[in-house]
Amino acid sequence: MKVVEKTGKTVEEAVGQALQNMGVSIDDVEVEIIEEPTKGILGLFGAKPARVKVILKEGASEKAVDLLNNIIKSMNLQVELDVVEKKDFLTINLKGPELGILIGRRGETLDALQFLVNLSVNKNKEVRRKIIIDVEGYRHRREETLQKLAVKLANKAKQRGRSVVLEPMSSQERRIIHTALQGRDDIYTFSEGDEPYRKIIISPKK
Repeated sequence: MKVVEKTGKTVEEAVGQALQNMGVSIDDVEVEIIEEPTKGILGLFGAKPARVKVILKEGASEKAVDLLNNIIKSMNLQVELDVVEKKDFLTINLKGPELGILIGRRGETLDALQFLVNLSVNKNKEVRRKIIIDVEGYRHRREETLQKLAVKLANKAKQRGRSVVLEPMSSQERRIIHTALQGRDDIYTFSEGDEPYRKIIISPKK
């Protein structure tokens, strides 16, 4: 956490100096007034400048990384965090040996970890920042697997002339299936059931 203390004739002047020193705007900091300025006797003797403490707010990436590091430390894992910031979202890819425990069955643990980080980082925030947590590129590999599965099962549904029911999936994985098949005119997809047992149905068009 970066903290700068500055003095000035006024509180505004002291804050301005701190912001210039830190290279940030007023929206990026919290200001604590340590001492208000005093004019002294006849405006000359005993005058004191304003004194402020300016604290840089913790950004989404810093907060997410701190939380993940605390979780990883408690699990005694050796992990390297690769952070990529985009305009609308933040991606954190975890790298290291034996990280299967962070992925879990079909990515369930990874999804839960991502949900926890998003919930914590965006708490009481007016503008929410989407944070994607990945482990060794697992999400990309899983997406490719689901896309291939979607095509295979769609062809199966068409050939047999009856619907194919997939196993329950998360909303994110169901979206991948729907997107992979949305351009086809020989089958259609829909979801049924309640979370967390909601599943996709692939049906041939009559």
